[in-house]
Amino acid sequence: MMRRRTTLLTTCTALALALGATACGGGPVSAGGGDQALSGQTVTVAGVWSGTEQRNFQKVLDAFTEKTGAKTQFVSTGDNVSTVVGSKIEGGNAPDVVMVPQVGVLKQFAEQGWLKPLSEKTEQSVDAGFAPVWKKYGSVDGELYGLYFKAAHKSTVWYSPDALAQAGVKPPKTYDEMLKAGRTVSDSGLAAFSVAGQDGWTLTDWFENVYLSQAGPEKYDALAAHELKWTDASVVEALTTLGKLFKDKQLIAGGQKGALNTDFPGSVEKVFGPEPEAGMVYEGDFVAGVAKDQFGRAIGEDADFFPFPAVGGGKAPVVSGGDAAVVLKEGKNQKAAMALVEYLATPEAAAVWAEAGGFLSPNKNLDLASYGDDVTRATAKSLVAAGDSVRFDMSDQAPAAFGGTKGTGEWKILQDFLRDPSDPKATAAQLEAAAAKAYRG
Repeated sequence: MMRRRTTLLTTCTALALALGATACGGGPVSAGGGDQALSGQTVTVAGVWSGTEQRNFQKVLDAFTEKTGAKTQFVSTGDNVSTVVGSKIEGGNAPDVVMVPQVGVLKQFAEQGWLKPLSEKTEQSVDAGFAPVWKKYGSVDGELYGLYFKAAHKSTVWYSPDALAQAGVKPPKTYDEMLKAGRTVSDSGLAAFSVAGQDGWTLTDWFENVYLSQAGPEKYDALAAHELKWTDASVVEALTTLGKLFKDKQLIAGGQKGALNTDFPGSVEKVFGPEPEAGMVYEGDFVAGVAKDQFGRAIGEDADFFPFPAVGGGKAPVVSGGDAAVVLKEGKNQKAAMALVEYLATPEAAAVWAEAGGFLSPNKNLDLASYGDDVTRATAKSLVAAGDSVRFDMSDQAPAAFGGTKGTGEWKILQDFLRDPSDPKATAAQLEAAAAKAYRG
């Protein structure tokens, strides 16, 4: 997502309140000189972030304030961005800018007529600093509505170097080698993987990496657009591959029941917390932020990653996600809202969060030295270097009713599959029924 997903990466309950700079802590980060041309205006920004992510984004908003004079308020929406934003529009209290974590939601907002096209200045910045794929995902019917400010590299498996060293295994190159290494880790006393099954979006990410590698990019694109049905043999094959992991109690911390009771922050804690239960956790680059900020792990020393390995005879996958800034027509501060998005399109804005940590930018003009450690720097370089070959998170491209809503659609069906992975064909049929309904809607 990051689902959204990118998105959902917190250790705190999302607040339904607008939080200003003082509420998030920390003083403003210098953004260089500014003319204070927007003094007296306030920009309300809504997004899924809370906890560490919200505090770090607030540093970016503080830098914008220092540069322009415009104040900011951040509203944390929780997982269901579309529902919260829709209710605020209906209530006459629309935010000015929304950080949208799913391509499908961005498209939905545009088709409902909620969005203003971004300014020519923003579009010029996108053309100059971003691979074309990011403009494609931010556009609807050829019109640019979304600026991808924060990206995620969602093809990374994070591990405890000590755990792998004690088991005598090295980072694997193939999926089968990864499962074999996991069983060796398990034999040494820790479970192989911590799986965040309580958060359905993590399971979609597992599926997408397996599917992209095993089925290939053409089928991935077709399935993402629902031009290929979920009952296709390639989907059943990917579910079968994933099911081998899900049903192996030796590989998953706490077994299936334990995984279904573990959220994303909890899955990171089981590997990098004070009492480790597993040696590895699959998720995006944002794992590093939780491992560092919540558990004091030194990235590259106490916590490291290897690329999600190739499945079968396929290539290693590169799946991404991101949060796009959009401007709502119903917002009360259009000028300041556009100015904020123009600022977010600059390397200057990206550098603020890059220095704070837990962040990747798709902006190729951002100096990699802005990142605080070599591992994050390498991950960012890999993401930017992938260019147009990167594939955006599939569930984030789907209508929110299928790919981005807690307790329903793909999230719920894959949670049911984790609970009982014995019938991949039946799961594929359930996915197709839910997808068909959502895409028709």
